Amino acid sequence: MRHLFPFIALASLTLSACAQTPPPPGFIALRDLDYAGQDNPRQKLDLYLPEKPTEKPLPLIVYIHGGGWEGGDKSDTGLLFELIKSGGYAGASIGYRFTQEQKWPAQIHDVKAALRWLKAHAKDHGIDADKIGLTGISAGGHLVSLLGTSGDVKELDGTVVTAGELPKIACVANFCGPANFLTFNGKGSIIVGDKPGSALFKLFGGPMSQHPVEAKAASPVTYVSKDDPPFLHIHGTADNLVPYAQAQEFDAALEKVGVSSTLITGKDAPHVFFSADLLNKMRVFFDKHLQGKPGEIKEGPITLP
Repeated sequence: MRHLFPFIALASLTLSACAQTPPPPGFIALRDLDYAGQDNPRQKLDLYLPEKPTEKPLPLIVYIHGGGWEGGDKSDTGLLFELIKSGGYAGASIGYRFTQEQKWPAQIHDVKAALRWLKAHAKDHGIDADKIGLTGISAGGHLVSLLGTSGDVKELDGTVVTAGELPKIACVANFCGPANFLTFNGKGSIIVGDKPGSALFKLFGGPMSQHPVEAKAASPVTYVSKDDPPFLHIHGTADNLVPYAQAQEFDAALEKVGVSSTLITGKDAPHVFFSADLLNKMRVFFDKHLQGKPGEIKEGPITLP
């Protein structure tokens, strides 16, 4: 299997890689903004803003795509568009270097640099830098989770030169992302980290069992603390790529230190799945934490198609 994490499978949300799909009605797209200043096509982001300026700066939902850290594209914006199309938000989709170019930790260095860029340029684009929420699928779920727990971990900031400080993340929606590589490898997954050519082998530059320090440093659970933002976890119980146990472990770790964490599950669902109920719960989550609207999400199974 070439990619550890497939793209969104639902027809209404699927976008082919690199397709320049028009933004939702009422939005404009600012594409290929160079957040690293290196003119590297992987180190760019896209912004989606309302056509008409708003009186107040808008909360921002940032999306990071999946693809096993070796594939995918920031144009994979089906989920992001579903979350912003009703208005009240700006959107951003971040690209990052793949393992073919640089192994770990280049990926977290890139997305942290992108967030610094977004904060530094927030006023230029009518964005409220104090109200930034994150979501990502699979490898993207891993990266947004790590951004949520390691915002204060300077060792992961990297050397990608982007001026400014990281914004404080308001909330994170993690869609089936790995949470702890030390408990991931070979347990309930068809992905074997010690197999040459596998996504994990490429991520760490060799057998994962021989890179325990790197595996721990790349695990979002490593940095869980009471100051982390609220989390929403979405995971299918029949996921054979990233085991459901990863979400359970992450959810429990956050709750143990007093962080708001909610795990919603797709019963017998695979690695990536969608439904109207799921999308509605994600909207409630972001509306609550970014716009202050009332709303609660019940933990447990969701309604599937």
